[in-house]
Amino acid sequence: MSLDPELFESMRLELRRGSLVLAVLACLRTERYGYTLRQALAADGLEMEESTLYPLLRRLESQGLLQSEWREEEKRKKRFYVLSPGGESMLTALTDEWRGISASLDKLL
Repeated sequence: MSLDPELFESMRLELRRGSLVLAVLACLRTERYGYTLRQALAADGLEMEESTLYPLLRRLESQGLLQSEWREEEKRKKRFYVLSPGGESMLTALTDEWRGISASLDKLL
């Protein structure tokens, strides 16, 4: 039986979607602006389109998990993001959950 490419892509994106939240939170333990965050994620193999990243950053900030501020750097205004105290707690909890799920999947796979 051959693999349905459309179905695979849909499932791959679903699998990836949840892990991107964890990756963004982990990367933002260090303050970054959008472009440097995208670079850091890509360097670790998690490329993300701007059209995915910026709505995610806004959502995480509205949920109280990130703090941001506008600053001028290199004669341009940039919005810098970093984990809030609530974001740090959420990252710890989600990391524990991720590790539990990963351990279970490792047994199954």
